[in-house]
Amino acid sequence: MQRLGLTQTLSQKLSPQQIQFIKLLQIPTTELETRIEEELETNPALEEGPEQNEVDNSEDADFDETTDSSTDEISLDDYLQDDYSGYKMQGDGSGDDEDKEIPIASAQSFIDQLKDQLGYLKLDPRQRIISEQLIGSIEGDGYIRREMESIINDLAFSQNIETTLEELEEILEKIQDFDPPGIAARNLKECLLIQLRRKEEEENGDVQLAIRILESSYDDFTKKHFDKIKKKLNIEDEEALKDAMAVITKLNPKPGSSSEGMVKTQYLMPDFILTNVNGKLELTLNSRNAPELRISRSYADMLDAYDKSKTKDQKLKQTVTFVKQKLDSAKWFIDAIKQRQMTLLNTMQAIVNFQYDFFLTGDESKLRPMILKDIANTINMDISTVSRVANSKSIQTEFGIFQLKYFFSEGISTDSGEDVSSREVKQSLKDMIDNEDKSKPLSDDKLEKLLKAKGYNIARRTVAKYREQMNIPVARLRKEL
Repeated sequence: MQRLGLTQTLSQKLSPQQIQFIKLLQIPTTELETRIEEELETNPALEEGPEQNEVDNSEDADFDETTDSSTDEISLDDYLQDDYSGYKMQGDGSGDDEDKEIPIASAQSFIDQLKDQLGYLKLDPRQRIISEQLIGSIEGDGYIRREMESIINDLAFSQNIETTLEELEEILEKIQDFDPPGIAARNLKECLLIQLRRKEEEENGDVQLAIRILESSYDDFTKKHFDKIKKKLNIEDEEALKDAMAVITKLNPKPGSSSEGMVKTQYLMPDFILTNVNGKLELTLNSRNAPELRISRSYADMLDAYDKSKTKDQKLKQTVTFVKQKLDSAKWFIDAIKQRQMTLLNTMQAIVNFQYDFFLTGDESKLRPMILKDIANTINMDISTVSRVANSKSIQTEFGIFQLKYFFSEGISTDSGEDVSSREVKQSLKDMIDNEDKSKPLSDDKLEKLLKAKGYNIARRTVAKYREQMNIPVARLRKEL
């Protein structure tokens, strides 16, 4: 017998305006201008410039009607604080051009740089497409992990180009000659050998031996089985082995992460500016976050004229609907920008208050353990809202520019019950590894015991996690002759 029953579920649905606001909130200052330009182009009822006091605000009631969410949606006012008071005073910053463009350098995409280098090869149009397909397959660390057969299929389906494995590898070898050295390798062994072969012409015996080690004893090299390497390659001079190993360990295992010598400077700007005025920290938004936008006077007058008109034909009604929609959309966009400003300021001010000692001194040891929930509870907002602000914004301080996510970390208790930042534990862990006897490196178990002796209550798996986050290999791979 089949049973019938009713279940009640509570679901929350975001309105289109709320979704647009979330997107507005998470974009950094550098992208805000582009977003505003797009809105100005698509909505003639929105204009740049200070608000005109004489504009009739009679549209406000209509706007509230059209943007009010239904009962099964989250209200925008519930989602964010809607107090705009003083946003201009706090948000405009000094208004100086210097505040608008505080630059920090960032590297041009290495993919773009590789494409630039294609110009030095004599390629026909077909080879150029194959080369670009290979370059497009390079991952962030500089490797091509996609199988060559799969790239051949990609070219056939997306570019209508038939090629062979031999031709593909021939073109790949040309790309592997590009800078940075080691780029476009398919595995670590190939990456290291590419770099070593660039040094071969130096006629250095250490380089020659390093190549032999990787070609003939790569597995033993990765496991640091030095005795096996010496036996297999008939190496009697231990110093020669040490020198060859030193050559290998100085190579770059992640060429995609290296941009030295290839940087084309671009400029980014911080979203917040923090200044120390006689010992008091003052926070402002970058002035580009406070654009002057207004409702078009002519569109407001147009709606007023239509409303007073005695003629109510269908065509006029359609025109009124169009004008009203554009005015509502412009009003919503201006309000959304204001809410964005207040949300950013409230969130950043809470972070500054929480990490006040650090912002006052620049001393990393003064950073307190802080998670998203700490800030969300302080400003009575959702954790996801704080996350969107923290993941895409930066702040200019007298000690430099910092990404907001830099200030968030895990907290760890000491024996005394005091909370310390995971950064403090990581630094202590790094110091231990830096000072260890490299002929007998410390295992994670031993590191855990040493940290506990210092009062840090930390598990072995956490030691391993922190070590990996700092790109420090396991003990056997840290072993040296």
